[in-house]
Amino acid sequence: MPSRSPPAVSRLALALLLAASAAGPARAAEPELVFRKSTVFKLLTPDDKLATYELDDPDVDGVACYYTIPEKGGVAGIFGVAEQASDVSLACRQYGPVVFKEKFEQGDVVHRESRSLIFKRMQIVRGCDAKRNVLIYMAYSDKLIEGSPKNATSAVPVQPWGGAEAPKCGDWVK
Repeated sequence: MPSRSPPAVSRLALALLLAASAAGPARAAEPELVFRKSTVFKLLTPDDKLATYELDDPDVDGVACYYTIPEKGGVAGIFGVAEQASDVSLACRQYGPVVFKEKFEQGDVVHRESRSLIFKRMQIVRGCDAKRNVLIYMAYSDKLIEGSPKNATSAVPVQPWGGAEAPKCGDWVK
């Protein structure tokens, strides 16, 4: 008896399962919308926009990151099925005394969000330049099959605050 290929529904279910397992654990920090600005006018559907979000580092008190991403409007945007562009800009700053909550690995995920229905994610990861005592944040997008070269990097020199000595980020790297 000839073998039959699995139905399309089974292949889609397998793809969804693989995408979910590749996503890994979700971070506790949720970004807060600061503002949106329309970039492309659409007559009967929502405009395309740029949206700026604030995100506190969940493992490092005193550091916040701001990132801007494009958000597609139109019919696909209404239903949440538009594949969003991979573009992202990133700026992170120390806004108070830096307090490390736990040890971290170079490249630990600070935030992850979906940028398409299934396969594309935008991530913000953290590292430490121990020699200079600088936290490094990198934002990039990836796909299950292929990534994107579009990325952004921001550096946060860990400074003393309120008379207290600055902690050394290298002491907190696993």
